[in-house]
Amino acid sequence: MGKPARGLGFWMTLALVVGNMIGSGIYLLPATLAPLGMNQLAGWGVTLAGALCLAGAFARLGARMPLAGGPYAYAQAAFGPATGFITAWSYWTMIWAGNGSIAVAVVSNLSLIFPWIGQTPGLPALLAVGCVWLLTLVNISSTRAVGDLSIVTTTLKLVPLVALIGLALWWFATGAPRAAQPPVPISPGAIASAAGLTFWGFLGLESATVPADKVENADRVVPRATLIGVALTGLVYMGISLAFAAYMPAPEAAASPAPVADLLRKAFGGGVAEVVALFAAISAFGTLNGFILLQGEVPWAMARGGVFPRWFAKESSRGTPVRSHVVSSVLLTIVALLNYGKGMGDLFQFIASVSLAAGMLSYFLSMAAAIRLLPGERPMIAIAAVGAAFIVWAAWGLGAEALGYGALFVVAGVPVYWAVSRGGASSTAPNGRG
Repeated sequence: MGKPARGLGFWMTLALVVGNMIGSGIYLLPATLAPLGMNQLAGWGVTLAGALCLAGAFARLGARMPLAGGPYAYAQAAFGPATGFITAWSYWTMIWAGNGSIAVAVVSNLSLIFPWIGQTPGLPALLAVGCVWLLTLVNISSTRAVGDLSIVTTTLKLVPLVALIGLALWWFATGAPRAAQPPVPISPGAIASAAGLTFWGFLGLESATVPADKVENADRVVPRATLIGVALTGLVYMGISLAFAAYMPAPEAAASPAPVADLLRKAFGGGVAEVVALFAAISAFGTLNGFILLQGEVPWAMARGGVFPRWFAKESSRGTPVRSHVVSSVLLTIVALLNYGKGMGDLFQFIASVSLAAGMLSYFLSMAAAIRLLPGERPMIAIAAVGAAFIVWAAWGLGAEALGYGALFVVAGVPVYWAVSRGGASSTAPNGRG
C-alpha cells in the first residue's frame, strides 16, 4: 500500500494541542478554585512550570524522533518493548476512559440550552454516543478532516475565554472597582491542592507527538506546536484566573454553576449563559475529536511495534487505523453509557479518575525516556528530570487509593502483552507502515 499524504500542518497541529488541553472544564474550574484564594494563582504557576518542562522534553523528543505513538514510541526506544507496552497501555486506557467524561460534557452543556434534552429519557445517552461515533467516522475518513475540525472548534472555544480576559483588561484600564476577596492564607498544602486541580487542564500537551507520522515536517512542527500550544494555553488559564481574582468575589464564584457566564453577564446582560453553554459544548466536542484521534493512533502504533495484536495495525486506503478506532470507541461508548445507567454514575466517575491515575505512569516513563535518549544534552536532561519530579508530585496528590486502582489498570494489560509475546508477533519500527 502506498504511503498516504501527511495531512497535518502547523496550524492544524497547534489547534490539536490547544484544543485537547482546553476543554469544557475551564468553564467550571473558577468555581472549584475560588475557595483557595490567591493560592490558585500560585498553583497555576507551579503547574504551568511543570507543564512547560514536560512540553520541552516532548518537543525535543519529537524533533529527534518524529515517531507515531508519542509516549509509547519514546519508551520503547529507550527501554524496550515491555516498557513501551506499559507506557502505551496506561496512556491508551487514560484516553478512552477519560473521553467518556468529555462526551458527557458535550451533552450536559447542550442540556443547559435545550432543557428538553435532559427531560427526555434516554436522549442524553443517545446524544453522547452519537457524538462519539460521529467523530469516530470523522477520524476514520481522514486525518486532515480531524485537523480541519480542530481548527474550527479551537478557534470557537477561545472566543468567550478571550472575551472574558479582554473584559477584565478593559475594567482594569478604566479603573473599575475590584472585588473584595476574603482573606485566605497562602500555604504549601493549598498550593498543592490548586496544582492538583489545574494539572488536568494541561493533559494532552503531548498530543502533537502521537500522530507525528501524519504531521508535515514533523521534526519542526511537532516541537513548535507543543511548546507554543502549552504557552498559549497557560496564558489563557492564567488570564481567566486573574480575571476572577480581580472582579468576582470568591464566595460568589464558588457558588456559581456557570462562573464564566456570570462574570460575562456583568458586562453583557442576560442571555449570556446560553451562549457560553453553547461555546462550552463546542469546546468539549472539539476536545473529544482530538482525543479520539489519539485513542485510535496509540493501539495502531503498538500493533506496528509488535506489542499489541497485529489485527489493530490494519489501515484504510487513506492511512487511518480503522480497527483501532472502532475498538477504542466501543470501549469509550461503554464508559459514557455508565454515566446514564441507573446507579452507575459513581462507577463512571471511578473509572475516569482511576484511568487518570494510571495515565500518570505514561508521562513519568516519557520523561525517563527523554533522560535516556538525550545523552549529553544536560539542560534538556535537567528539564526532563524536573518534569518527572512534577509528575510524581502530581500523582501523589491523587491519593493512595486512586494510585492503587490505577496500578491495577496497568497490571490488567500484562496478560495482553504476555499473549502477544508468546504468539511471536513480529516487531517493526513504531512508525512503520505497510
